[in-house]
Amino acid sequence: MDNNFILKKIRYALDLNDFKLIDIFKLGGLNLTRDDVCSLCTKDSEDNYQTCDNQTLETFLNGLIIYRRGSQDSGEERTKDIPLDNNQILRKLRIAMNYKDSDMLAVLKLDGMEFSKNQLSALFRAKDNHHYQPCKDQLLRKFLQGLVKKYRENKQNRPSAILDFDNF
Repeated sequence: MDNNFILKKIRYALDLNDFKLIDIFKLGGLNLTRDDVCSLCTKDSEDNYQTCDNQTLETFLNGLIIYRRGSQDSGEERTKDIPLDNNQILRKLRIAMNYKDSDMLAVLKLDGMEFSKNQLSALFRAKDNHHYQPCKDQLLRKFLQGLVKKYRENKQNRPSAILDFDNF
């Protein structure tokens, strides 16, 4: 799956502006300017488009974990040698959002994906475990869309307070 797409979906779901993104990247250990962040989040047809490689996305996800949960040195060393794939992206999002199995399943269900606890646990097993399942692009896409529905659509569907000045 395209790393720029993942970055943009997370940004949209969590309502992160350019300055929050810069802070999150800094927490992950990468100093970016506002222009750098904007180029990562533009369409690939635009002139200033910059590809988000695995290292940049992993830095963002590590920074997101620190941004939302605080710093923990021991966890960073364990995942340092593991290549970034959909399973690792899902794992890092789970950690950042502080989700339990039931939370993960609820987010997937928001986008119409029925998933069992056993299927979910297979995604987080070690690759050499015979119950391990690779996370396909569609599942990661459904999870990201579920995050959008959970965090953005709930904000947009709330009734806003309408002031009736005639009755004061």
